[in-house]
Amino acid sequence: MEMWIIIAFVVVLLIWRMKPTKGVRTISTAQLKNMLNDKDKVFVDVRTSAEYKGRNIPQFKNIPLGSSFDKLPKDKEIVVICQSGMRSSQACKQLKKQGFERVTNVRGGMSAY
Repeated sequence: MEMWIIIAFVVVLLIWRMKPTKGVRTISTAQLKNMLNDKDKVFVDVRTSAEYKGRNIPQFKNIPLGSSFDKLPKDKEIVVICQSGMRSSQACKQLKKQGFERVTNVRGGMSAY
């Protein structure tokens, strides 16, 4: 009986961790392609430097996950990408906690681009 309680707790925890952050918009890579030249957006790639050097989108600035986002402007929309969408989702949560109002995650990341 105790084992079922533990399993239920783990399932609830996983669902809670995977739910999208409130206030973070999600876009597809097709939608991203239509906005790459928008000067009112700041594009951030949170992959490692090596991943970024291997393949990147020129409009994106490389700020690896775990780095400081303090130098990003809070008055512009921040569009975040990674390899699959998981790290960018984490970065979006951090940005929202730091007071950024307009934060967008690219679903599927570079794998879908």
